[in-house]
Amino acid sequence: MKNTPSLLRAIVENVEQVIVGKREAAEMLLLALLCEGHVLIEDVPGVGKTSLVSAMARSVDCSFKRIQFTPDILPSDITGFSMYDQRTGEFVYKAGLVMSSFVLADEINRTSPKTQASLLEVMEEHQVTVDGVTYPVGPPFMVMATQNPVEYVGTYPLPEAQMDRFFMRVSLGYPTAAEEEDILRRFRKDDPMGALIPVASGADIAAVQQLVRLVYVEESLHSYMVEVVRRTREHPDVALGASPRGSLALFRGAQALALYEGRDFVLPDDVKRMAPAVLPHRLILRKDALLRHQTDEKIVREILERTALPIPEVSKSL
Repeated sequence: MKNTPSLLRAIVENVEQVIVGKREAAEMLLLALLCEGHVLIEDVPGVGKTSLVSAMARSVDCSFKRIQFTPDILPSDITGFSMYDQRTGEFVYKAGLVMSSFVLADEINRTSPKTQASLLEVMEEHQVTVDGVTYPVGPPFMVMATQNPVEYVGTYPLPEAQMDRFFMRVSLGYPTAAEEEDILRRFRKDDPMGALIPVASGADIAAVQQLVRLVYVEESLHSYMVEVVRRTREHPDVALGASPRGSLALFRGAQALALYEGRDFVLPDDVKRMAPAVLPHRLILRKDALLRHQTDEKIVREILERTALPIPEVSKSL
């Protein structure tokens, strides 16, 4: 697709009609989609987490379902269930809420661990299994989950296995004064979300996802990425470092960023930009590090600063 960069930028610009001043977050959400990954959006209430997800889903002409996670929601509500049909004498599968191209798991940490676990299979294998029968989802397929990192009453922290299945973690933060004034102007009469129209199709996204895998990555960058990930496991403040799934996420994310920038090869700067998005949430810090107010993102950025950059011999032969 020769117009791939323009198509991808059109999606981001479409999202920006609703979300003000958060282009970086919109771009990261799109890059995760191109890598067939899932995103955890973690921030305080009211900064636009749900709106960002909805705007991204509306920008692509695919099915979209929102799941409001509460303590009483059941795994069968997510995956679906088999119902006996008296007319045919057979069991018929009733699709769950996860059977959609885009799924918003809103306030995912407000449901029980049992219900959270119902997402493990579909996030990893893009399929659900009900009563021994497997049902595929997508492509494209993407889970975008939100959670509030400040309020812990009535919540169930996501286990490490679940966190590791998220391709990246994104935070929005508060807008600047100028951006907040722009928000007031945009929402003065109507919600701009209602006027949002798709600018890409599911087939477009599936095609670009295949192109991502063709982006060239020089061998020295392979070693660089592995070194960065391995250092998360050896850091004195880290009890559990990033998994090999994290290495693959960093690799694929760098490919997607290069394609988004209009290149068919990865640069070291692509890796440095993607690492703080795809690695920190995979780390478990030691208790004494937490007491010193150390954070997973600070550790990843420290590792990037201390790891020597390779000088790849880039070939534009693709």
